[in-house]
Amino acid sequence: MLQLENLNYASNATVVFQRCSVIFTDLLLVYAVKECCLCRKFFGVDSKRQPPEQSLLKDAGFVVAVLLLGNFGLFLVDHIHFQYNGFLFGVLMLSVARILQGRILESAFWFSVLLNLKHIYIYMAPAYFIFLLKHYCFTQFKNGRVVYSSIQPMRLLQLGLVVAFVFAASFGPFLAMGQLNQVLMRLFPFRRGLCHAYWAPNFWALYNFADKLAALAGTKLQFLDSSVLSKSSMTAGLVQEYSHTVLPSVTPAVTFACTVLSILPSLIHLWIQPSNERTFLRCLVSCAFGSFIFGWHVHEKAILLIIIPLSLLAVGSRADAKVFLLLAFIGHYSLFPLIFTQAGQ
Repeated sequence: MLQLENLNYASNATVVFQRCSVIFTDLLLVYAVKECCLCRKFFGVDSKRQPPEQSLLKDAGFVVAVLLLGNFGLFLVDHIHFQYNGFLFGVLMLSVARILQGRILESAFWFSVLLNLKHIYIYMAPAYFIFLLKHYCFTQFKNGRVVYSSIQPMRLLQLGLVVAFVFAASFGPFLAMGQLNQVLMRLFPFRRGLCHAYWAPNFWALYNFADKLAALAGTKLQFLDSSVLSKSSMTAGLVQEYSHTVLPSVTPAVTFACTVLSILPSLIHLWIQPSNERTFLRCLVSCAFGSFIFGWHVHEKAILLIIIPLSLLAVGSRADAKVFLLLAFIGHYSLFPLIFTQAGQ
């Protein structure tokens, strides 16, 4: 199993080891969820006034635990499709819990660790950057806006050192060996194409579909040669670059610009308006949503980056709960094709 060239190796012992490792690492998610459940003030619960005999279904902590630990998408992609997303979301939820507890430096540390574990969470970094900068490095506000003269240089230095320490520990060895460029090339493999082999249900899936329809209509009306249809490979289930037939081809720069424009209003609102932990979580969800809709080579499982943080918001707000219910239903349904693996068939 440890031989790099042994690509087709398979055994029952390997499968058992892999499955058990997923279950074991999920313990971090359990701990992080427990920490979130303890932040009862965030859910509008006063532990002193809470009735001693209250239905579990009305207990905010219990509902949060069910929504996070019983998430169908995590069960599907980790325990059926086999990945370690539960462990990664455990680090994310631990970082969020530290923010809810007011432990800002710990939150920055855990999110920095998360970025170095899986760079897909970089889309959430702008929300973290603005919230941590605003609520840790500034001490005075006027109508929700920071008073720039109230900046605390020592706090800014502390925050920067925490983040720098994590990144130095992660990238330092590669930098010392002169392999940093190789790492960056593998972190951002733009040659994989606009869409994943199994499309995420986002804007570019509709764009590809529109290009297909336009190409089909063009050949029927004899505006295009019929050979262009055979060149279309975006539905072939392959991870590769693709050039659109009729519509303009999309570059990584275009997807980056669309993503930034989609999340910019939320970031501006978080910076200039009165904000708290709930506002931060909404901005976090917005950043994940923008990256899912307009990002480059988005995986279908990226919908969980939206659903998991939204679970916390759904408990304390009826409006957020409606959004969560609709998004969880559609998002989890979009993951169903992952059940039908080649081994399962």
